[in-house]
Amino acid sequence: VNIVLIILLSVCGCRNSMPVSKKASGVISPKGSQDAVADSPRHHHLHCHGQDSSSESLKNSRSSSTTSLSGTPEPVKQENEKVVLLVDGKKFRVNRSLLAKYPDTMLGKMFSTSMDRHMTQCNEYGEYEVAKGVPSRLFAAILEYYKNGYITCPDSQSVQELRETCDYFMVPFSEKTVKTNNLRDLMHEISNDGARERFESLLADIILPAMIKCARKGERECHLVVLHEEDVIEWDEENPPNMGEDQIQSVYSADLSRYFRYFDNRDIAKEVLQEKGLKKIKFGIEGYPTTKEKMRVRPNSGRTEAVYNYVQRPYIHMSWEKEEHKSRHVDFTCVKVKTDIDPDAEAATLVDPERDRNLD
Repeated sequence: VNIVLIILLSVCGCRNSMPVSKKASGVISPKGSQDAVADSPRHHHLHCHGQDSSSESLKNSRSSSTTSLSGTPEPVKQENEKVVLLVDGKKFRVNRSLLAKYPDTMLGKMFSTSMDRHMTQCNEYGEYEVAKGVPSRLFAAILEYYKNGYITCPDSQSVQELRETCDYFMVPFSEKTVKTNNLRDLMHEISNDGARERFESLLADIILPAMIKCARKGERECHLVVLHEEDVIEWDEENPPNMGEDQIQSVYSADLSRYFRYFDNRDIAKEVLQEKGLKKIKFGIEGYPTTKEKMRVRPNSGRTEAVYNYVQRPYIHMSWEKEEHKSRHVDFTCVKVKTDIDPDAEAATLVDPERDRNLD
């Protein structure tokens, strides 16, 4: 039975392998005809298969590139496209889509917007050199934010260095995004943020009106004393206290007085004022007269003056004078006038007095 089956299969195979085909008109063409080869079912099947594969490749090529108006294909950024970032001599391979999830950060803007070609320039190896001067450990911590949403401060780096790196990469720095064992430094950085925001509000509501009041009087600087709400100021109009040459302004503000209790807050306030172009910025505590205690007579001059009680209160001094390098005093210049003098009179003035005495 097996032998019979083998014979039948071989006979059928020989018949199927005969190069017989039909033309379009239905007439059988002899062996070797080009029309038979072109219209044979087997070749037709291969042709359709090739057409399908070419169409699929065309679709793939269309999905991987787009054609611009000029006819040149432009590559489309895929979600799984990786970029190589070179920091501190080390390479970091990151998915572009991972950076694009945070478009408000620096890396998100570099690799997610349509302007990234102009913002980023890769080297000859296709690597992007970013963050020159930033240690690789800090950059690895920054990349952790894109993956997990938080940053772990390396033990070898300080919280302040991490804060500066976060500011550079425009990554949010807060108690929700930073993890560290050094709570003191973390609280210090968070307090700096709160102090800056708070002073901006105090500057607009309290300090700026006092500065404008001085400016309307023609002054170029402002000396502001911060009083407590319970302070009572009662000056004698006929005998006011001697306040010197400075035009001192005073404000009642418990919030501003409490703000200046910390030296770190004063440093933050000085930075804010310097950023706004002010100069000669000073902070401190000085005595401020409140009420008259008694009257006394100066022993030397015999002049009567009032003696006042003083309280120690914080002050802030600032200037917006542009020509501060010039002298505030008027420089008087004596103009030399040349006059015509009689030659005889001029010769007389040159006579030696000793000689005149001898002549006498």
